[in-house]
Amino acid sequence: MLFGRTPVLPTPEQALKGRPDPSFTVPDRHTVLGNSLLGPYPEHLETADFALGCFWGAERKFWQTQGVWTTLVGYQGGYTENPTYEEACSGLTGHTEAVRVVFDPSVVSYESLLKLFWESHNPTQGFRQGNDVGTQYRSAVFTHSPAQAAAAKSSRDAYQKVLTGSGYGTITTEILPADGRPFYPAEAYHQQYLDKNPAGYCGIGGTGVSCPIGVAKAPSADA
Repeated sequence: MLFGRTPVLPTPEQALKGRPDPSFTVPDRHTVLGNSLLGPYPEHLETADFALGCFWGAERKFWQTQGVWTTLVGYQGGYTENPTYEEACSGLTGHTEAVRVVFDPSVVSYESLLKLFWESHNPTQGFRQGNDVGTQYRSAVFTHSPAQAAAAKSSRDAYQKVLTGSGYGTITTEILPADGRPFYPAEAYHQQYLDKNPAGYCGIGGTGVSCPIGVAKAPSADA
């Protein structure tokens, strides 16, 4: 079932069991931005988690954004504790390839990061992104606050309208709380992969349809 032509998410009972501790170490510093990968992060910064296909190209999109303090790639939204890349790619962990973005909200807004997220991939493709097929390539936003959740859902609804007008189907992106869905950092060679391998594979590509950031903002408390 898990290795057929149509990818299927495993149930918790089917998922690999994993391990209580990581089986590898993660570098201390971002190779481009020079800041800590795992933290602790300065208190004025916020965290956002996005999944939009192969995390190599996805991470580069965010580290090139002004106001982003650090980025790292990992596995999120599944069941297996501390998975490896091979396990995640087997489809037996339930995780998707994700990018953690630590940013300064006084420089770049969460809504702007959402706009970059939506426009950098095709969120209507389900368990694939272009030629990359598998549950680990599904689109997702893992939110860290009620404000992030509201903004993500508002932006999804706004983007759906313009995608529909351009002939695209229904957005399949998961929008779920990060709480209870741990972010497991990926192996060292995946971190800032395209900085280390400038000619490496980048499967990231959007629809060409602009996301209307002006209506992506969360409603105010008295709205």
